[in-house]
Amino acid sequence: MIDPIRHRQLEELDMVELCVRILSAARNELYVNMHFLDVSLSSLGFEADPSVPTLGTDGFVIFYNPDYLCGLYRKGRVYVNRVYLHMVLHCLFCHMDTKGKRAAGYWNLACDIAMESIIDGLYQKCVHAAPSPYRRDIYLRLKQKMRVLTAEGIYLALQEMNLTEKQYNRMAAEFTADSHERWYEEKTQSQAVPRQSRWNDNREKTQTRMEAMSQEESQSDDDRNLLEQIQAENRERYDYKRFLRKFAVLREEVQLDQDAFDYIYYTYGLEHYGNMPLIEPLESREICRIEDFVIVVDTSMSCSGELIRRFLEETYAVLSESESYFKKINVHIIQCDDRVRSDIRITSREQMAEYMKGFDVQGKGGTDFRPAFEYVGALQAQGAFTKLKGLLYFTDGKGIYPVHKPPYDTAFVFIQDQYRDESVPPWAIKLILDESQLLEQ
Repeated sequence: MIDPIRHRQLEELDMVELCVRILSAARNELYVNMHFLDVSLSSLGFEADPSVPTLGTDGFVIFYNPDYLCGLYRKGRVYVNRVYLHMVLHCLFCHMDTKGKRAAGYWNLACDIAMESIIDGLYQKCVHAAPSPYRRDIYLRLKQKMRVLTAEGIYLALQEMNLTEKQYNRMAAEFTADSHERWYEEKTQSQAVPRQSRWNDNREKTQTRMEAMSQEESQSDDDRNLLEQIQAENRERYDYKRFLRKFAVLREEVQLDQDAFDYIYYTYGLEHYGNMPLIEPLESREICRIEDFVIVVDTSMSCSGELIRRFLEETYAVLSESESYFKKINVHIIQCDDRVRSDIRITSREQMAEYMKGFDVQGKGGTDFRPAFEYVGALQAQGAFTKLKGLLYFTDGKGIYPVHKPPYDTAFVFIQDQYRDESVPPWAIKLILDESQLLEQ
């Protein structure tokens, strides 16, 4: 007599072995067609989990529902390859670790759209499935807003669309390929950090391999689309605070220097000589902080008023941190298109808060950077600054630059995918910020 429990266990074991073969075959077929993904493709293990509705990953393992996976395989091998690649790309772009304060539903959808757009653009036989007219229309609408479809950029675009529940569900049904439940499971710091570090390393290796292929002219156009995405993700994300420290000046400030004060000798003097310490505490120390500073914003027609506002708020937030500015600060905020429209001098947090309350973009004309530099030069001649170290110019880069370098450091600040920098003079610093870094709440 056959033991029904034993029989069911054997059937489940056979099903797991079959699923492992299906996933292994998908991995091998992807590798044959995309050698540059070799490390990434082999970075995920397999584990059966009937509680998962479809397939999903936590960055270490692919969890799959055996019944769903077998049904997907019967539909076509291409569909298994696509979802495998979809999950690998989620890991490669660290989507599970970069949600931040974004709404989970829209972030999940943005990540899925970004990854599906890459796969639909590959035109590899092993993953190719003709996109629906609806899908092509979504891609077209998004590409009107950004050159490279990143999850961060798509998230902002979805927020601007003000989708109804019906529209959101329609879009989710079209682009959702895997389960993201494992992304948000509670993990210890030791688990979370290695995952992101591991996939950052994988992504850098992938870029190196793809760029080598590009130099050998053996890279197809569709592979270049993926390379652009990876390059965009690998682009250095500037630590804005560290960048602004370039403009700090060394100055002595009156305050107790605890590092230079030795309590042993101080106490020894009090004990042996009455009320006479051997060493008095130092009343000042030299520190690097930002004092004189100029922020110029391009108020021509091509610059977004909301981005200007957020840039000013972000910049002043960094400048006004206790370790970055002197008690007495001198920040000039200048609005300029083809001429200087306004100059507001800020000396305190309170003044900045008041200024931002009534902030309004003035100008909307053409773009000429020279008047701002001429104006700052005149302020210097009048003694408006003690020691001006730097000027930040927030712009899209479409204007006339000064020929000669000013006697202070200058940085032109651009928004990714919204600037032109062909004419930026060699003496200027270029800083490129991600729009999502400014617009995120």
